[in-house]
Amino acid sequence: MSGDVLTTAAGSAPGKAYYFDELKIGQKATFSREVTEAHIKAFAEVSGDNNPVHMDPKFAAEHTPFGGCIAHGILSASYISTVVGTILPGPGAIYINQSLKFRAPVKAGDVVVTEVELTDLIEKRGFAQFDTRCLVNGKVVLEGQATMMPPKR
Repeated sequence: MSGDVLTTAAGSAPGKAYYFDELKIGQKATFSREVTEAHIKAFAEVSGDNNPVHMDPKFAAEHTPFGGCIAHGILSASYISTVVGTILPGPGAIYINQSLKFRAPVKAGDVVVTEVELTDLIEKRGFAQFDTRCLVNGKVVLEGQATMMPPKR
């Protein structure tokens, strides 16, 4: 993850799991990554999504309002998975649900800052709910909510 910036919750090291009973509403974690053309191409290869809005600069310039290629929205959304799977709650957490609202495009060269904040703990189910967002230059490009099942002791 060269060039990536992980900011951990409560100052812990990345890779430490937060068990359900250790979580506190208001905890936050962030992850930053510059999106490159290589990332976009690799994501297209892995996902099979070769939509020309992502892969063909001429097509994207002529047929979209963005003036060129944009990254897959789900590529940015995958950075949320990075945060909840490696930082907060971290290793062992299981995704239950994720809502996403795409607000603006991301292009190669943009630095996406992904933020999650713990907003609710559902003790009966052992679930943790998070507000999630991705920003480029301080502008929200994606927002939503995630429900996770943190690891239990």
